[in-house]
Amino acid sequence: MALATILNSMDEIKTCCYKEDNGHECHAPALASGLCYWHDPKQLKDSPDTAKQLEEFAHQGGMLRGIHLRHANLEGIDLVHHHSKTGYDMSHADLYRANLQGAHLFNLNLDKANVMKADLRDANLHLTKLSQANLLGVKWAGAKIENVHIGGDIIQEQQAYRALKLDEHEIAQDYFEQAEEIYRDLRKAAEHEGLFAMAGEYIQKELTMRRQQMPKYSQQRMVSKLIDMFCGYGEAPLRVIFFSLALIVCCACVYFFTGLMFNGQTHVAHANMQFSEYLSLFFNCLYYSVVTFTTLGYGDFTPVGFSKAVAAFEAFTGSFTIALFVVVFVKKMTR
Repeated sequence: MALATILNSMDEIKTCCYKEDNGHECHAPALASGLCYWHDPKQLKDSPDTAKQLEEFAHQGGMLRGIHLRHANLEGIDLVHHHSKTGYDMSHADLYRANLQGAHLFNLNLDKANVMKADLRDANLHLTKLSQANLLGVKWAGAKIENVHIGGDIIQEQQAYRALKLDEHEIAQDYFEQAEEIYRDLRKAAEHEGLFAMAGEYIQKELTMRRQQMPKYSQQRMVSKLIDMFCGYGEAPLRVIFFSLALIVCCACVYFFTGLMFNGQTHVAHANMQFSEYLSLFFNCLYYSVVTFTTLGYGDFTPVGFSKAVAAFEAFTGSFTIALFVVVFVKKMTR
């Protein structure tokens, strides 16, 4: 009789009803709500013992995907999957306003998690995955964010461009503002940790999000776009080099068809020239384009006709571009 009672009580124990479309499901004991303690959003998790309880749940192989930890007190928690190459999977978790000060989150998977306004000060986030996570209002001060993975674009940036395609400009504006704030916070955190290459990437993203908030055909937005194209807001000196090479070649092609004067004779491409003459003329035009761009001005070749206007434009643009490259390069090197 006693054995039958025990068996019946075991049958009555239900497991958590949390399931995902990709097959992940929780097997922890369910509460009256049908969800386990960690997946039930109505369960408060702000007690001092919450961190230790979650550590034990993780070490026992409990499912961490999609758990609800709003306002949870997880200060100093250790969620490092020791003796394993892969970290714990906490993707889709809700960590809104969670206290994670000084937490050890090395190699933790937080993809698509809600980390909005979470306190990550002094936390170790090395190799943590935060792709498509909501990072709005996160406190990063002192956090170790070296090699953190946030993906190509944060979720707010993706939603902003999606809203633009649907002509929902007010919604897009709001998402662009959120994205700018997130990238600014990440930049400041990277600069605090001395990760200046990472900070450079975030400042480009930050200023791009700011540009997207400007009126579409405004002068301010056009100037911002040109600065981005030429030098990546001062963070991409290679763009200056590529622009310089492109300008030199384009101007050389113009000189090739409009003509240059050398030894009192005008040299210009025409239909009766042989291939070797074409090649010789083009290299002369390329040489003159380099000399003009760098404002050396040897004087052996001189422009004629329309070539004069092109040469003046190239000389002015070249002097400006060289100065821009020096500024951008020195900025990167001094960092």
